[in-house]
Amino acid sequence: MENNEGKFNSSSEENVDLSAKTNSSGEPVDVNMSAEPELQEEAIDETEAGEAAKEGTNANGSPKKRKGFFSSMMGDKGSSSVSAEETKAKEEIESLQSKLAESQDKYVRLFSEFDNYKKRTSRERVELLKTAASDVVSELLPVVDDFERAIASFPADQEPDAIRLGVELVYTKLKGILEKQGLKEIEAMGAPFDTDFHEALTNIPSPDESMKGKVLDVIQKGYMLNDKVIRFARVVVGN
Repeated sequence: MENNEGKFNSSSEENVDLSAKTNSSGEPVDVNMSAEPELQEEAIDETEAGEAAKEGTNANGSPKKRKGFFSSMMGDKGSSSVSAEETKAKEEIESLQSKLAESQDKYVRLFSEFDNYKKRTSRERVELLKTAASDVVSELLPVVDDFERAIASFPADQEPDAIRLGVELVYTKLKGILEKQGLKEIEAMGAPFDTDFHEALTNIPSPDESMKGKVLDVIQKGYMLNDKVIRFARVVVGN
């Protein structure tokens, strides 16, 4: 028994010596058995740590957590999916911003067009109200001319009779009604010839230099309705 115990002790001592002479990476470590106890303990701890690393356990015996193939693949896929979602979100934001800018531009254009339409229609309405009776007034102007001719046909030195008074009364009423509608006679006699208001029927030599280019006679009176010419004055111009 003593021999067996001696053999066992010697074999265990050899095992300790061999384990002490290798580190965690399997490389030989020179450990002196006669060194201090602290150094021997450090060498043993290092040897145990190396063996535990090879076996897949920590130094305290707990199993190591290893990152498997599928977990690494899932991590890569997760990062790629996040980046793809961010790119898609940015594209959607840019698309919405472009649509918003386009809608705002259309709104501004439609608003300006509608504002111009309102201004144009209001202006046309005012002009229509001013010249709504222009056709009727234009048709009545020959009647006014006839009344004026009739009054001019009466002798000036004759006492006005009932016929003349009646004609003058009707003429005055008719002229007053038309003037309320905006009718205004164009002043032509002796005025400088103006193509905006006058229509020259003929030219005659002027009696003096001051009447050149001016109206010497009015053949037919001209009229304006609400500052718009509805009939030009037909005149004779001196040259």
